[in-house]
Parts: sequence; structure tokens; C-alpha cells
Amino acid sequence: MLAWGKDTPAAAEGPGSWHGHTLATLITREIQVTPEQRVALAAARREFSPDVIFLNSATMGLPPRRTLAALQDSIAEWASGRAQGPGYDVWVTRARSLYADLVGVDPSLVSTGSQVSVFAGLIAASLPPGSEVLTAAGDFTSVLFPFHVQAARGVAVREAPLEHIADAVTSTTTLVAVSAVQSADGRMADLDALVAACATTGTKIMLDTTQAVGWLPIDASRFAYTVSGGYKWQLAPRGTAFLTIQRELLDDMLPNNASWYAGGDRWSSIYGAPLRLADDARRFDVSPAWLAWVGAVPSLELLTEVGRDTLHTHAVALAHRFCAGVDLPEQGSAIVAAIADEEVPALMRSAGIVGVTRAGKLRLSFHVSTSEEDVDRTVEVLSGHLRSS
Repeated sequence: MLAWGKDTPAAAEGPGSWHGHTLATLITREIQVTPEQRVALAAARREFSPDVIFLNSATMGLPPRRTLAALQDSIAEWASGRAQGPGYDVWVTRARSLYADLVGVDPSLVSTGSQVSVFAGLIAASLPPGSEVLTAAGDFTSVLFPFHVQAARGVAVREAPLEHIADAVTSTTTLVAVSAVQSADGRMADLDALVAACATTGTKIMLDTTQAVGWLPIDASRFAYTVSGGYKWQLAPRGTAFLTIQRELLDDMLPNNASWYAGGDRWSSIYGAPLRLADDARRFDVSPAWLAWVGAVPSLELLTEVGRDTLHTHAVALAHRFCAGVDLPEQGSAIVAAIADEEVPALMRSAGIVGVTRAGKLRLSFHVSTSEEDVDRTVEVLSGHLRSS
């Protein structure tokens, strides 16, 4: 991985600056939001204070000020010796509820954990022997590996190009495991087509929403399972992840990671048999990394205050504004990937612009912490140095 960030003062403006012909194009890409939405966005953006132009939420989200304050208070309580384990339950419960609202399901259908692959592994292990799983070529390996390791049980994994994954569903396909938004380049799955194809064959879908929830409205109730990591677009600390499961499937999946925290009454489930798990999705909970959930709540509250539609409009408009400025095709995604020439790493370091390379391309991501000024400065620096694949 190559990360590009701020090493030296910003370079002076030169030929190719957006102050020329590109400005007219950028003006047409102003974000079309209501006055109320603009106020909400402005308030949210004041929660962030990066030293750089941060275009890397697809790797790790920036923490809002309120998240830092909550973590600092919790660390101080820990250091004082006054912290108690049950006191952290309120944070997990609140995060579960906030996430449920973001994805449109009841909190009883949301499980909390630490990593997407743990939940994907539960789903993979619950597949009947001989199942066929359809995946997207080049998807993130946390979506792929848990199913490939089931080969000894006769689980077969087949892949198709993302653009044709709905067409590849057949009557023998047990499950489709796919990311809503591709990590490498921001391409989006045609979820309507996929849901329609799977309804015809009775195929279940596991949708990874890690690169979606936080900017792309997702209705998790449409899918058998969704899995999502919280440390990117949800702006939470690493060590937070969510599973949603349709109610009728609760008894079909074995809670292989069951522990005291999955008990119906957690604090009376810490010793001895018999088995006494929660009767809802909490039976799949993983014992929480406490401080991570303290940080998740204020971040999710911020996203909820801004609203799913506003977050989506803002992120996509910024991405479109950038694409117009550097002559790249629009993708409708908050993630833009492009082939960069050899000058780009130094240009970005000099200008204090942070992005990463993924699958051989520069990847930039635009979120609630990003401003139009951030985009315009990035266009100024990178214009003429990027091309589409």
C-alpha cells in the first residue's frame, strides 16, 4: 500500500490551474442540496480538523470531535479505576440502534462484532455441504476467503464479473456473496437486478456494505445477510462491525462464536451450562472491544443527524465535481479510481492530499468531512495527471 500525504508546504499554482477553463466546469458541479441540508453539512464538517486534504475514508474514516471527546472521557474513566464492564453495554446497545436506523431494520436483527470476516465466516460455516456460492471477481478477500475455506465440505465458489453477477445466478446458486461497493475502485453492484435474479431462483444474498453505509443508502431488509465494518464510512474506531439477518433465518445460522456476551442476560451468562443465548440477533454478538464502541456511538449519531440522503447527495456530488475537473467519467460513486502518472505521489505530498493506491490505481474517496474547496484544490493539483482505465 502507498499512502500519499502532507510532507512539505503546498506547491505554488502553475499552468493547468483550475482558475482557467476548468473553473467553469466545476461551477456546474455545485452540490444541489436544500438550505436545511447545507446547514447540517456545514455543522457536521466543523466536527473535523485534519491537517491535510483527507480523501481516504474508504481506508479509515476521520473521527469527529465528539468521538474524540467521548474516547478521551472513557479513557480517563478507565485510568481512574472507576470503569465497570456493564457500563459499556449502553454504548453497544446505542450503536446497535443507530446502525439499525441507518440500514432500515429492527435492532433485534442486528448483531455487533469486531470484524466483517468473523460474520462472513459464520454465514459460510452455516451453508449446507455441497452449496454453491457466487462471488464477484476481484472482490475484497474478507468477502471471499470465508467461503473458499469451506471447500473441504464441498462448498464450491464460482465468480463472475461484478457487472454481470445478476446474470450469473442460477438455480444451483445457494448464496451470492458480494460487496455493495467495490473497495478497489468504487464500482457499485446493481442491487435491484441482483435481488430480482435471486428471488427467481430462491438464492440468498450476503451483502458486504463496508464501503457503502455512511454515504450510500442501503435497505438491509432486502438481503438475507449484510455485514459491515464501522471504521471507514461510519467514522468509528476499528474493532466495530455489524451483521444484519432476516428474522426467518435466525435459527438457520449456528452461533459458532457464542460466548457470555451472546447470552440472553449477559451478566448472568458468564459461568456454567446450560446454553442460554439471546433469542434475537444478539446470539451472534462477539464480546466487544469496549472503547471502540464508545467511539462508534457519537460517530453514528453525527451521520444520523446529517441523514442518509444528504450524505449520499454530498459525497456523490463531490466525486462528480472532481471527475469533471480532471476529465474522468462519472461513476455515481463516492469513490473515484484512476491511473496516475509518476508525478502524482510527489504532487500529493507537496499539496497535503491524502489518498491511497489500490489495485494499481489512485483511489480517492469523498465524505462528509470533505468540502468543495478540498475538491477544487485537488483538481488544481492533479489535473492532467490522471486517466481512466
